[in-house]
Amino acid sequence: MLRSSFRLLYITRTNLLVRASPSSLSRLPSKFSSAKPLVSSHHQIPLSTTGAKLSRSEHSMAASSEPKSIYDFTVKDAKGNDVDLSTYKGKVLLIVNVASQCGLTNSNYTELAQLYQKYKDHGFEILAFPCNQFGNQEPGSNEEIVQFACTRFKAEYPIFDKVDVNGDSAAPIYKFLKSSKGGLFGDGIKWNFAKFLVDKDGNVVDRYAPTTSPLSIEKDLKKLLGVTA
Repeated sequence: MLRSSFRLLYITRTNLLVRASPSSLSRLPSKFSSAKPLVSSHHQIPLSTTGAKLSRSEHSMAASSEPKSIYDFTVKDAKGNDVDLSTYKGKVLLIVNVASQCGLTNSNYTELAQLYQKYKDHGFEILAFPCNQFGNQEPGSNEEIVQFACTRFKAEYPIFDKVDVNGDSAAPIYKFLKSSKGGLFGDGIKWNFAKFLVDKDGNVVDRYAPTTSPLSIEKDLKKLLGVTA
């Protein structure tokens, strides 16, 4: 009787497995381990769900690392030293790509010096970035560029390392400036002496063409500085 009961139980369980998965009939072993394929198939859904969560997490981390202001950047000065732009917090900035042999050089350097002398004590700073991408009009070394600007035009504001402002090799700070304020005919810088006006919180608030004279933006500058006179 006991042996017959075990035989009946085995036949009943085998029939249940065959009904649940007919395709597994050819793989059915002689013992009760035939349920293993059914168990392993259930683990595929959580794996794909976990992958999706990781992807969203990576996307969130990438978004959080994107720069929010110019204070998130570090640049090189003319001597190759790192300068954290957060040191300019609380100041209004005019960021300009300069050149020594351009037709716009004399007028821009002259007016930049005038603007700086007038408002440097009110929290104004000019950040000059030499660039040789336009007509090869800034071919000199950093030392030569600084000597030219400081000797001939009495530039007292910081002049940084020579950079590219367009293309894949553009300095990260210029990629940020252009993405913050696109130009009239696209984001690219058009020529020497393009100008970006930055408020006291590091936000790019305006952009001016190379042919816009520095003194013509004095009204916008005074507004950000809170200067009425």
